[in-house]
Amino acid sequence: MLPTVAAAAQQGTPAINAAAKPLRIATFNVSLNRAEQGKLATDLNANDKQAKKVAKILRTVRPDIVLLNEFDFDNDGISVRVFRQRYLMALTDTSTEPIDYPYSYSAPVNTGVPSGMDFDQNGTADGPGDAFGYGKFPGQYGMVVLSKYPIEVDGVRTFQNFLWKDLPGAAVPVAPSTGQPWYAADQWSVFRLSSKSHWDVPISVNGKVLHVLASHPTPPAFDGEENRNGKRNHDEIRLWSEYISAGDRDWLVDDNGEAGGLAESESFVILGDLNADPVDGGSFGSAIQQLLNHPRVNAAFSPRSDGGVDAAEKQGEANLKHNGLAQNDTSDFSDRSVGNLRVDYVLPSTDWVVKDGGVFWPLPGEALADAIDCSDHRLVWLDLETE
Repeated sequence: MLPTVAAAAQQGTPAINAAAKPLRIATFNVSLNRAEQGKLATDLNANDKQAKKVAKILRTVRPDIVLLNEFDFDNDGISVRVFRQRYLMALTDTSTEPIDYPYSYSAPVNTGVPSGMDFDQNGTADGPGDAFGYGKFPGQYGMVVLSKYPIEVDGVRTFQNFLWKDLPGAAVPVAPSTGQPWYAADQWSVFRLSSKSHWDVPISVNGKVLHVLASHPTPPAFDGEENRNGKRNHDEIRLWSEYISAGDRDWLVDDNGEAGGLAESESFVILGDLNADPVDGGSFGSAIQQLLNHPRVNAAFSPRSDGGVDAAEKQGEANLKHNGLAQNDTSDFSDRSVGNLRVDYVLPSTDWVVKDGGVFWPLPGEALADAIDCSDHRLVWLDLETE
């Protein structure tokens, strides 16, 4: 199945001078997922209130490049096209300025793709937990990259089909009751590592190629003592750590059969809802530290908000037990069980200088405070300049 790529003629694209202003890059889990295939496109064509709020936030922050997580994929790209034209570029919303993304990239993901296996071991092989990534239909919880700059489509690499067993030293889930691997041999032989997909999307920014490394690992929850989701989350994050590390990676083969990681000379930014907090939550093996401590990653700047602090104080419960700083939280999860966490990241390579950044989480009464309930995540952004 071919990816869906949209690109406007470069002649009509507004000129953006990277020397004149920083490059603003963002990630946003927009929760524009639906329970039925095609429902998102239907809702978007019907003036969806949730999508309006998402668009308001994007039109306010105005990133030059943004990854949207949990945006249902459709083969014809209808949802992306309608969202761009009727929401981001809408003239009817006079409270914010329209914003145009002439270039976009979306492709199939593993969520909802039938495996024919009983991965969740509940006695059937046709449920959402048996798909290659948890989902009710192919494309649920998909992703899309929107860009003001040209996407080098021929250079895109995807790792949707990469097998977990092919990751050296994989964190294999083990059933505590038996001491044996949770997945039977025939299941493990076909189990894909990425719960959605891993994309390397090269974007040309005024002559400099920036590799957008996009993903959305499974949350380390909704499993048992075998911790299969926690370990999968760890290894999905590890895939990017391996991808940007020095040395040969002959085992790291993309969906087109090309082996190896990203050359040391290349520039990148890792984007996405990585479902891993540095301090709190249920991560396995300090999962996100694989990136935060990586020598090629500039992770010194931690985006923050006052709204996250206010929310944690008012909501209390699980938030009171956290050791991490609430100002860095990017999600508003159940206060009884999880609390608010930092799980969404914009992590550039060390050839970029961070000039500014933040988590879009307004305080009550501030502008667009009534819009953030469109998702249980908050948009995270950085302003970058080259050295």
